[in-house]
Amino acid sequence: MENPFKKILEHQEVPKVLKDRVLNDVDMIKLTLDVADLFVVKYPNTIGSLLTLNEKKEPKKPTKK
Repeated sequence: MENPFKKILEHQEVPKVLKDRVLNDVDMIKLTLDVADLFVVKYPNTIGSLLTLNEKKEPKKPTKK
């Protein structure tokens, strides 16, 4: 299979509109990954940390029989 990027001329300038669209798409992908990372990884880790801190601070109450 041919590499399509080898067909691009090195001395040819890319139109500004096309360049801006590509950069905006890359920025949107980065933003989406950051939001997904925030809610899928960091938020549950934070909640887990808070719950374990809460368990450590609470003194154990003796059970009544």
